Amino acid sequence: MKVRRISELQGKIHFPDFDSNYNKFVFSFRKTELGKMYQSIPWAALTKAFKLKENRKGPKCIFSPRGKVALMFLKNYAACSDKKLIEQLNGNIYFQMFCDLLLEPGEHIENFKIVSQVRCELATNLDIDKAELLLFEKWKPYMENLQSITCDATCYESSIKYPTDVKLLYDSVIWINNQIKSLCKKHKLRKPRTKINKWIGRAISFSKMKKKRKQKRRSLTRGLLRLLTKLIGILEALEYSYGILCINKKHLRRQSTIKKIYQQQHDKFYKGIRPKHAIVSIDKPHIRPIVRGKEIKAVEFGAKLHKLQIDGVSFIEHISFEAFHEGNRLQKTIWKAQKLTKKKVKILGADAIYATNVNRKYVTKKFIQTDFKPKGRPGKHKDHKVQMAKMITKERASSLEGSFGTDKEYFLLNKIKARTEQTEILWIFFGIHTSNALKIGKRMDKSQKLVA
Repeated sequence: MKVRRISELQGKIHFPDFDSNYNKFVFSFRKTELGKMYQSIPWAALTKAFKLKENRKGPKCIFSPRGKVALMFLKNYAACSDKKLIEQLNGNIYFQMFCDLLLEPGEHIENFKIVSQVRCELATNLDIDKAELLLFEKWKPYMENLQSITCDATCYESSIKYPTDVKLLYDSVIWINNQIKSLCKKHKLRKPRTKINKWIGRAISFSKMKKKRKQKRRSLTRGLLRLLTKLIGILEALEYSYGILCINKKHLRRQSTIKKIYQQQHDKFYKGIRPKHAIVSIDKPHIRPIVRGKEIKAVEFGAKLHKLQIDGVSFIEHISFEAFHEGNRLQKTIWKAQKLTKKKVKILGADAIYATNVNRKYVTKKFIQTDFKPKGRPGKHKDHKVQMAKMITKERASSLEGSFGTDKEYFLLNKIKARTEQTEILWIFFGIHTSNALKIGKRMDKSQKLVA
């Protein structure tokens, strides 16, 4: 075959007849990774768990109840933005089949915001324990070693700019000033005089400095605090006289968040009091600093998740935006594993942080073998216990800790761009279980080939 230029070919492309070749498309879809993942998900049970139904009144949604759940799995599988996801969905027949959707030739979805609308709808009805129980019942025949578990914690970071005191105060000043501008424009008032342009210029020049000296930072922080309290007073006076500019929950929540930021920064600067629940983002006030103690990142900003893993399949034991000590959750992890598997845990792999006296007494009482470093004199069967502990540690280090990197790198959990607390938790839930579903789908395909 010779290589030919496209311009030399006849300008006519023959597409196959879809209706007559539908079964061929279905057969080829099942061979793909997406098709294997499709077969591993209990669609009817999950749709019922999320309380999704067809709307009898008004226009029908493009996606069916099952298609909405599938769209969330597809989002983390494709690992792209909402806009790119809809673009790929319009042109990829396999994506459409996965989402219970077949577009006619020339038909395409234009509103990419439908992805975020579906995400918000599902987030309100998410019950992690119930959904994971349904998934486990489907996956149980393809899992082994149900009496052996591992657990560890990680932080799934949110997509926010790195917070500093100056950035938080600057963003608060800009937002309050814009509200004052809009209110004055609406009621045709003269804008009150402030020195905002002066402090905006100083903040911008400070951000461009390579070496941000302490004296400069303190001077700028003091000025922004004074300016912010003045702007808040002006806005409250205008709202008292002319009414609130925009009466909605988002607006009122943002204004309340800025007042909390001012109070926290004021106490920190003048009194030296570190706030317990420090706000680090105006857009996401639920985010808290999570101290991880790593060499590269001492502090991370996002949800801290305690993960339980059974035979390489991960489950969420606890998730919170507030920092917590994972060592205190060992007993609850064992209870959740036993609730899922209906079997007693016999082997447990965990970090040294879990090896507290309380946890040691509990696992000893329940006859659970761990990889904790033994205390005191070595007892009987020392060599056997050491070898067993090494095997448990190896499994935990390779499978569990490896899953953290895999989820963040390939399933869109590196920087989570969801806006609210509920949608962020939903994003993490589907990211983890997309990885699980793909893993189980491959096991299902392998077992079917062995049977054949």
